Amino acid sequence: MMPEPPRAVIGGIGCRTDFHVAAALDPLGRMLGSESFPATVAGYDSTCRWLASFGPIAAVGVESTGSCGAALARSLTEQGCAVIEADQPHRHLRARRGKNDAIDAEAAARKVLSGEAAAAATDTTGVVEAIRQLSVARNSAVKARSAALCQLGGLLVAAPADLRAQLDCRRTLGGKAAVCARLRPDPGRLADPAQAAKTALASLGRRIAQLGAEADELEDELDRLSPEASFAHLCGAAPVPASSGRTSRHRLNFAGNRDANRALHMIVIVRLRCCERTRSYLNRRVAEGKTKKEAIRCLKRFVAREIYRTLRADLATLKTRT
Repeated sequence: MMPEPPRAVIGGIGCRTDFHVAAALDPLGRMLGSESFPATVAGYDSTCRWLASFGPIAAVGVESTGSCGAALARSLTEQGCAVIEADQPHRHLRARRGKNDAIDAEAAARKVLSGEAAAAATDTTGVVEAIRQLSVARNSAVKARSAALCQLGGLLVAAPADLRAQLDCRRTLGGKAAVCARLRPDPGRLADPAQAAKTALASLGRRIAQLGAEADELEDELDRLSPEASFAHLCGAAPVPASSGRTSRHRLNFAGNRDANRALHMIVIVRLRCCERTRSYLNRRVAEGKTKKEAIRCLKRFVAREIYRTLRADLATLKTRT
């Protein structure tokens, strides 16, 4: 008898911060095994080798590919595995079978096998991920600065009158914070509420200045990563090849921000109703052989380019005024 050909393997992985659990299924949905691995570089390699020990890997469903599963998804992709985004199990499944990491991993694999999970894993290797990481840090600095400004405003309400009089030369909280940063309290008289108020205000003023400088520095770094194509990619409006055989076409990259993509879509739909220029563009692209869906994709890319240029012009105007 001829030897049986190797069976394809469907993997499922439930990701946690310090470890992840992998499950393997055969094409008929039979459980081949389940194993836990550390969330390290060596653990990622071991996961791939363990799945491959059952046969060729057809696809792997991974939970949380945008957070704790991001590094694992990158490693599997680099090793040639097709990585699929698998949502956490539905609560009905958890109500029937319970909840543990092995069950979650098996559920991820079964979603891939059934076709319920078919979306590509979140791309965390390009400029969009770089922008996201820098934006998280900048937004955190801006939020902390706003909180410190609110605290400074609250302290100023109850501060001694002579101290408030020193700050009357500035109207905005930001200006008052700059003056507070230069206050010099007497550390030997902190039992005096006036000196304690000066100490607190000086500390908040220095913190506000530091957070403002940090946010500005991160914004400068973001300016280096903001070409027009990156903006379109961030909005989910960048075309990616989707050709096959004699068919040559593109589709939108689904890895972008869905809220931004939804906004672009609404702009295009409204302009198709109200703007003759937009309708003419759509009709021209359809006459060239594109479907209406493909023509709308082109319009979304065009609108993303217009918005990018408008935003850059507005930012340049603001910088000139300040």
